[in-house]
Amino acid sequence: RLAYPLAQRLGAPVVEIDDIVEAVQAMTTPDQQPVLHHWTTHPEDADLPVERVVELQLAICAAVRPAVEAVIANHLRTRVPVVIEGDYLLPALAAQRTFAGVEARPGEVRAAFVRESDVDQLVRNYQDREPEDGPQPHRARVSAHYGDALALRATALGLPVIDARPWPTAGERLAAGLA
Repeated sequence: RLAYPLAQRLGAPVVEIDDIVEAVQAMTTPDQQPVLHHWTTHPEDADLPVERVVELQLAICAAVRPAVEAVIANHLRTRVPVVIEGDYLLPALAAQRTFAGVEARPGEVRAAFVRESDVDQLVRNYQDREPEDGPQPHRARVSAHYGDALALRATALGLPVIDARPWPTAGERLAAGLA
């Protein structure tokens, strides 16, 4: 909900990392990319302890990293700006200066991480977005823990972390964090 207004403000398109994951999954098999296909081949693992689900999610992020890096490199080569959004983006990738052999000029690649740490708010968010699935407290706890893990990594790399709340000012705070 923040990426699209930011992209409009910058006059840039949005690339959703979820779409990159879907494309790579469509072009590979679970035998070729078992980590990327983990949730479809092991859906029961979503009920594992929070820490283990977060570990699995981070492994998927690492597996999709080359594809995301290639997209960034393409936009750097063509000098076409883009806003890339999604929770598969690892802070270490966002902090790089070279992507698939293409060097970014200072300030050309910027990143900020938005997190929602309030589990009750995350439960409400999932309920609003996916009412047919009912309340999802475990998934909300996973999301909060995952967001905190990414925030720690981002902070260690000097990347801004933006709290989602208060929501009315989140877009302004995101823009300021990227400036």
